Amino acid sequence: MSTVVWSENASPDLSFTEVSGGREVGLVPVGAVEQHGPHLPVGADTIIATAMCERASELTGAPVLPAITLGVSFGHGTELPGTLSLTPALLAGIVEQYVHWAALSGLRRLLFVNGHMGNTAALNTATDRIRLERRDVRVGAVDWWTCDDQVLTAMMADAADAHANCAETSVLLAMRPDLVHLDRMRDADDEDRTAGLVFRYTATELSRNGVTGKPSLATAELGEQLWKLAAEGIAARVRSGRTEEPPLP
Repeated sequence: MSTVVWSENASPDLSFTEVSGGREVGLVPVGAVEQHGPHLPVGADTIIATAMCERASELTGAPVLPAITLGVSFGHGTELPGTLSLTPALLAGIVEQYVHWAALSGLRRLLFVNGHMGNTAALNTATDRIRLERRDVRVGAVDWWTCDDQVLTAMMADAADAHANCAETSVLLAMRPDLVHLDRMRDADDEDRTAGLVFRYTATELSRNGVTGKPSLATAELGEQLWKLAAEGIAARVRSGRTEEPPLP
């Protein structure tokens, strides 16, 4: 199948009530614009989440809605340049608006595919409210690195608080090698200092350069493997989501 990109279609082709009876699952990439160490672009999370959704669309024909490009990046602080952030409440509100407007076109099942750990709380808050107030829609959220057990293992292999690490850098090398600074990647490794901490700290209080993990070990081959596995995991959720109903009526 070819990728179905919402913004590239004409209005008559986006009436999902007629096409699927409202059972099609739309994919919404949710990313961030934030520092990703000295070697990765600040839009890494959005680039990855979008590419994951597009490959899943190739496998299923599910529409990919425009990415939510800004996320909640408070954890990166203000010292490292390049970061742009929404408040958690604003991100939650944007998610709710996506659901409202997509439903008007008959797309009443949405899976938000998250590319940034800092978005999780806002996504949970938004989908929690939607499941209470909108019984006519189905919503879910998933982090791309949890869509497959092998991907999750690789993501956490060099750092529990992973950021711009081996796995993430590998995926970017596969997707957009032109945006990865190879000369900086080799010396960008930094350790995870979060073990045993009671309180939470911003990136510059935990990392010397915004990295947590070992990007020096990254390869495009590993990235392609992780990309394929994660996209297949997302595609499996789309297929299940098209027929899923609540376990109890």
